[in-house]
Amino acid sequence: AADIPCSAYRSSWNNPRIEWKFQKGSSLVLFYYGGELTEPYKNRVQFSPTTIHFSTVTRADTGKYICEVVGDGNHIAKSEVNLIVQGAAAPEPPSPLVP
Repeated sequence: AADIPCSAYRSSWNNPRIEWKFQKGSSLVLFYYGGELTEPYKNRVQFSPTTIHFSTVTRADTGKYICEVVGDGNHIAKSEVNLIVQGAAAPEPPSPLVP
């Protein structure tokens, strides 16, 4: 599991719009916007204004998470967190010995 904070969030802003993006290399994926999580995050991420919580993470989740908050008068705040997921790959099943 992993929690990624959105330090850009300001509770003093009225009804801010919050977007989360995931950047890996040159690809950028918008995965939370308009109050909705997109696939494949929907079933394993919980959203709150200050944090996203991953119930499971894999090495594929390694990358930069960008939280963008847009408030009144088009104030924009942004925060970034680099997530590095370490761990061994799943072990390969033993291959049968063939004489």
